[in-house]
Formats: sequence, C-alpha cells, structure tokens
Amino acid sequence: MGLPRNVSRMRDYSYRVEEGYVPGMRRTARVFTTEQGLTKAHEDGSLRQLAEVACLPGGVGEALALPDIHHGYGFPIGGVAAFDAGAGLISPGGVGYDINCGVRALATPLTARDVRERADEVADLLFTAVPCGVGASTPRQLGRRDLRKVLYQGARWMIERGHGLSGDLAACESGGVLDEADPEAVSDKALQRGRNQLGTLGSGNHFLELQRVAALYDDEVAAVWGLTEVDQVVVMIHCGSRGLGHQVCQDTLKRLGAKAAEAPNRQLVYAELASPAGRAYLGAMSAAANYAWANRQRITAAVRGVLSRVYGSGDARFPLIYDVAHNIAKLEEHEVDGRRRRLIVHRKGATRAFPAGHPELPRRLREHGQPVILPGDMGTASYLLTPLPTVMERSFGSTGHGAGRVLSRKAAVRRLKGRDLRREWRERGLTVRWEGRTTLAEEHPSAYKDVDEVVRVCEGAGLARPVVRLEPLLVVKG
Repeated sequence: MGLPRNVSRMRDYSYRVEEGYVPGMRRTARVFTTEQGLTKAHEDGSLRQLAEVACLPGGVGEALALPDIHHGYGFPIGGVAAFDAGAGLISPGGVGYDINCGVRALATPLTARDVRERADEVADLLFTAVPCGVGASTPRQLGRRDLRKVLYQGARWMIERGHGLSGDLAACESGGVLDEADPEAVSDKALQRGRNQLGTLGSGNHFLELQRVAALYDDEVAAVWGLTEVDQVVVMIHCGSRGLGHQVCQDTLKRLGAKAAEAPNRQLVYAELASPAGRAYLGAMSAAANYAWANRQRITAAVRGVLSRVYGSGDARFPLIYDVAHNIAKLEEHEVDGRRRRLIVHRKGATRAFPAGHPELPRRLREHGQPVILPGDMGTASYLLTPLPTVMERSFGSTGHGAGRVLSRKAAVRRLKGRDLRREWRERGLTVRWEGRTTLAEEHPSAYKDVDEVVRVCEGAGLARPVVRLEPLLVVKG
C-alpha cells in the first residue's frame, strides 16, 4: 500500500503531512513512525486528528505525533503541539480527561528471586494497600482546606506529612508541582470527587508493577539511576488525577461549548491562553496535575511501606528514579528559528524528554538528561530511556509515552472471548491481581503495539535511546 495523499516520507522514521491532508491546515504535521504505523494511523483516524490539530490557529512549529500514536479525544494519543504563550491557545482536548496521567519508577535492592519467592504475599498486600478499579476510594477524606493545599503544593504536600523521602521532589518533573495552579478555578463537584481518591490507582491501563531488569544497555547512565544489575527489581506506578481531573476536563468542555464552531471539530475546542477562560483552564488543569503528583506520591508511600515490611528494609532503600507526566499542557521555553520563545506545549500521551545540560534538570540528572519512562504492556516489557541531544529541535523535548494501543478495549474483549487468561498469566510466570471484570482482556499484550519497535523508532528518530529493558514479575491493575 502506498502512502496516503499529501503524506511524504522523510528521513529517520519521519513522515510529513502536508497542508491539504484535511481542509484548513495552517501548518504541516509530522509523525515519527514506520510505514506500517503510518498506515494504521491513517486507517484509525488518528492521522486525521493530528492534521486537525494543525488547523488550530497560533501554532508554533509542526503538529507532531510519536510512534505510539492512536486515536484519542481531540488530539491523537501520542500528540504534541506548541502555541505561543502570549498570543496562543490552550485546548483541553490536547491534555485529555486524565490530567497528568503519568508514570514513576523506583529502584529497589530486591532481586527477581526475592519477588518470586513471596509473590502472592506481596501482591495481596499491594492490592489491599493501593485501592484500584473504577471509582476506587480510600477511607481518608480530605477536608476542603487540605484539598486546596494539595492542589497548590502537589507532591510536596504529601512529603511534608511523612509520605515520602527528601529526594523525591527533585526526581519529579517540575518538582512535582505546577505554579500556575488555581484551586479557585476547580469546581465544587471536582473537589468533591477528589476528597477520598488520593492514593488510588483507578482503572483502565493504570497499573502498579514490580519488574526485573532484563537488560542494561548503558551501565553508566543506569548506575546514576540506581540500577546496576540484571534481575534487580524496579517498581513502576502509572496513574493520574482520578475523578478530580476528569471533572475539570468535563467542566471546561461544557464551559467552552459555545466556541465549538470555531474549532476544526468540537473535540478540539479551545480558548485563547490570555483570555479569562484560558487562564481558568490553565489554573484548574495545573491544580489537577498537582493532585496527580500527590496521588502518585501517596501510592509510593504505600508501596514502600509494604516492601519494607515484607523484606525488612527502610523506605530509603526504594529511591525514586523519576516521575513524568504524559497528559499535560505546560509553559516552557524553547528555541524556535534561532530565538527563545515561551510556549504552551501540549503533550497528550507524550513524555517530556529534556536532554543532558537542560537547565530545568536537577544537578544529579543534568549530565545525562532526565530518565524517560516508557511502559509497554503488562505481559511484555517496559523501558527506561535517556533523551538524545536532537530531541529539543525535533519534538519540543518530547518522546513516546508507552506502547500505544492497536485494539480498543471493546475489540480486545471480543477477540479474547473464551480464552483462559488467568491460566495464560500463570504460565508466563506473572503474578496478577486485578479488579475489573474485563481488565485482563482489555490490557492483553495483543491490544498493544510492539514496544520494542516503538523504542527503535524513538531512537531512530533522534528522540531518546534505551538504557534499561524491564520485564514484569507482578502486576496490580484496576
């Protein structure tokens, strides 16, 4: 099959989508993928979504998509777009419903053998300590005053109350807090939904995994992150802002509904960033992002507590490698056409990847760049990568956020109907605890792209290269 009309192959796993792929494009778009991936994106409509992002006014550079591109709400998942911070816009469809859905990884002194010997015990304790599933909640209800502090302070609020280590904040993107947060812009309904969900995993593709180091590709960089040996265990946590973030998105889409006719489609409704509506969404979205960082911090404390009790060690033996957001819009400075510009960068299913020497990185990470966490599917592998120097000019310092789906959840359930998935996981040597009735089918490896290929494209496109390959041992899911 040939390339779609108005699409041309460039170098380094790159395809350019010219103006004319859809009517009204104001700039070109670019996809980092293989020809097979491009064909899939054309067929599932995500390439059209990317082209429609290129129809939005005030864009800077190209609209971008990463190798895990697939169909989403508004932006395709795997989409990146930047707009001028002064004269540009902000779009909730460029962030999504799960604001600051993100992932963090912790190093441990454990080995794969340690986990396998006590896998059922550890899985049961984690499944109890970290509530998961649709609407999961905890008995701990935050009062309105404390909840507003969470929305201002993010992960710091948790750490100051004993739920973390002193080094955790430096290992979080943006220090685990966005200063633009405005709790006053968050509705009472969103606040109510967030009162008892701190420390919960949620459902869908959110997970808590214990993984083994399967391969080290760069011993020097891995050692900076606390990873030195094959079979060393890493903890990975993937979740977001839960019901509070979802409600912020709902509220904003409703408030901007009258502007839908101005957008390429109603899922890409937007507000000028400098307008009252734009400032309100930025403030509420940033507050929800801070809630998500606090949520992952609380889960981290629960995980450290379980592992410390089971293996007789203290929390300090489980340091945070890094925490990255992959559904967010952030104010950042980038060089464009030879000059520095302040931009609002939307990353929807995309991971920030700032390279070595970037001034926003803490001193510990500045020599090699921030760790990039790229989870795969629950049965195959995940990766830790390090950004390549060309990532800033190629993608506004962004790279893939995961394997990316090839089947919708409903399609996966239909395809796997009748298979004994519990037995399959046991035969793989994987210990799994889950909440949802259809979770094992929805999150089956066959529903996802080949994560190894996604990583190869990220490297070939000049975005990031692999440092560590991780394979799952124990999975907790909603």
